[in-house]
Amino acid sequence: MTERVVLAYSGGLDTSVAIGWIAEETGAEVIAVAVDVGQDGEDLDVIRKRALACGAVEAEVADAKDEFAAEYCLPAIKANALYMDRYPLVSALSRPAIVKHLVKAAQKHGATTVAHGCTGKGNDQVRFEAGIVALAPDLKCIAPVRDYAMTRDKAIAFCEEKNLPIATSKKSPYSIDQNVFGRAIETGFLEDIWNAPIEDIYEYTKDPSVPREPDEVVISFQAGVPVAVDGKPVTPLQAIQLLNERAGAQGIGRIDMVEDRLVGIKSREVYEAPGAIALITAHQELENVTVERELARYKRQVEQRWGELVYDGLWFSPLKRALDGFINEANQHVTGEIRMTLHGGRAVVTGRRSGSSLYDFNLATYDSGDTFDQSKAQGFIEIFGLSQKIAARRDLA
Repeated sequence: MTERVVLAYSGGLDTSVAIGWIAEETGAEVIAVAVDVGQDGEDLDVIRKRALACGAVEAEVADAKDEFAAEYCLPAIKANALYMDRYPLVSALSRPAIVKHLVKAAQKHGATTVAHGCTGKGNDQVRFEAGIVALAPDLKCIAPVRDYAMTRDKAIAFCEEKNLPIATSKKSPYSIDQNVFGRAIETGFLEDIWNAPIEDIYEYTKDPSVPREPDEVVISFQAGVPVAVDGKPVTPLQAIQLLNERAGAQGIGRIDMVEDRLVGIKSREVYEAPGAIALITAHQELENVTVERELARYKRQVEQRWGELVYDGLWFSPLKRALDGFINEANQHVTGEIRMTLHGGRAVVTGRRSGSSLYDFNLATYDSGDTFDQSKAQGFIEIFGLSQKIAARRDLA
């Protein structure tokens, strides 16, 4: 029986050439699997037909936008996930969503191997392969670009030799990955970290320096889930799409950073994630109102670790699953509304309202009606500082 390889297929030059390349190198039949996570590319049926024209024995396409938003982006919002305190895990979140469909296709078609188009230098090879073996430990993984030295020049030559229906002319100077949660831009002149980004690289966001009218928005949450925008009910996908449009129009969500890659090198990355940044900002503020102090302090540690695990490709790991349980429990009372002004590249919270609020006006006020018993403060401070006082007597003696 001929072996079968499932290929993560994008419809572009590299993965289209990889279909025939893998067949020649391994003698296996190739099944192409394309997953739509909101990257706004070509029509899925066009991509499916191209895969077949390039030699795939079968081709599957999956519209996974709602699944991606609800099962991958939403947990990141609940976790306030920002790798290195800045990056909302745009690409890292999409990889396990794609992996799930690759493994499902491999099991359906009796494939022994899954292939992807990553290089040996980036994070994505780890995210794909660690995810695949977590779901199906017996599957093998190959990467033509990494394992068979399939350079772009060789890919173009192969494409022309085999007469494949792929455009091989203009190549963007950047490497771009995008989905509904955001867009990542790297390489080209950005590899010199002294060079500033130019306006031409952005698509999801408008120039924040251009004068425009502010946009006020009210986001409603239920147990950490965005459920309405300006009073209109939304799904997680709709919430992200709507905030992409409105926050993006105000230039919100641009990030230019040098980040620590999993493979040990530092890499300059430019991101734009308007919806992600707006929703995380709103969610963080609602947590400030509704989450008890000690739980909030501990959750911030969990958030950092959760983001590192997802960045490192360990979405399906036991620790990540356990932390999900903690994060969901911590979000049980994160219900209410946040009002924000979107303007000049910033999402600024201007109002908070919640039936689960822990903010007590009568305890907080300094005016009449204050119910905070200040007479208890002196004794509290004496007990609270006692251990330091005893140590100081010893150390200063």
